[in-house]
Amino acid sequence: MKAKAGSRAGDSRLAVKKSKAEKDPNKPKRPPSAFFVFMDTFRKEYKEKHPDVKQVSVVGKAGGEKWKSLSDAEKAPYAAKAEKLKAEYTKKIDAYNNPQAGEASGDSDKSKSEVNDDDSEVRPSTPTRRRWFL
Repeated sequence: MKAKAGSRAGDSRLAVKKSKAEKDPNKPKRPPSAFFVFMDTFRKEYKEKHPDVKQVSVVGKAGGEKWKSLSDAEKAPYAAKAEKLKAEYTKKIDAYNNPQAGEASGDSDKSKSEVNDDDSEVRPSTPTRRRWFL
């Protein structure tokens, strides 16, 4: 009987399709790691030496092998640049997450709820139902 109960739960999970949350286009992108900073320069060099190679996988494999063969001293400039990009990202994401810190001046006397009330959209009568009719 346990097997049937488990199969029913599995079926219900297949029937429900979850939608992804929308991504905010204003959110800063995460910084590249030292390897990806290296790959930016490596791709350019590789394409200059091998202009006939068009496959991304070949370039990626060659870059991975080259990265593995580099010593820590040779990887240091890429790691330093990655750390610099990470510090910039940290500043941007802090500003993104705390928008009040950046807003020192209040241009409007209205609160945010009053500003949102001015919308000319037709809102549904019940807040639980979210159907929009044209």
